[in-house]
Amino acid sequence: MMKRVFLMLFSIMMMGMSADAQNATKARQVLDKAAAKVSNPSGAKANFKMVSGSTTTTGTIVIKGNKFRATTPQATLWYDGTTQWTYMKNTDEVNISNPTEAQQARMNPYKFITLYKNGYNLSMKTVAGNNEVHLVAKDKTRSIQEMYITVSPSTSLPSKVRMLQSGKWYDITISNFSVSAQSDATFKFNERDYPDAEVIDLR
Repeated sequence: MMKRVFLMLFSIMMMGMSADAQNATKARQVLDKAAAKVSNPSGAKANFKMVSGSTTTTGTIVIKGNKFRATTPQATLWYDGTTQWTYMKNTDEVNISNPTEAQQARMNPYKFITLYKNGYNLSMKTVAGNNEVHLVAKDKTRSIQEMYITVSPSTSLPSKVRMLQSGKWYDITISNFSVSAQSDATFKFNERDYPDAEVIDLR
């Protein structure tokens, strides 16, 4: 009798594990399609709104692979894949840095296209007709511990990214995505355009 109960529990457990594995596979397939759509080799652009607590930031972003340029009313950021330049309009200063993974993700909602491929457990559910993929970091020291990515099943485009960093949630809404050819110069700060700016190297 005990053996029969054990076998029954084992079978139920294995069925649950199989369902979880299938769900994770489907979640990865959804993100694979979204990543392929977003990472057009010629480049793309979109509008975004980021909310964290009582702070709201709106702007536009241009991307090409791992490079991005984000423009808000307060600042402009350029990232060429290695170096980031941040121009602050109110102080006329440019800070040069090598941003962390989390810092990149806060200003580039499409950073998920490389993040999800390694180091995260994936699951997915349907929310208001969209696919919501949940990422949980396997390594508890990772800078971004959790992410939720909302993807339209009809367009495979992400409309919202929610991430947890240092105990704080950041909600980024993305709209008006379009393919737009960009040169590599788009993602580098040009001193000639800001001749009076003070350049501060923080690297």
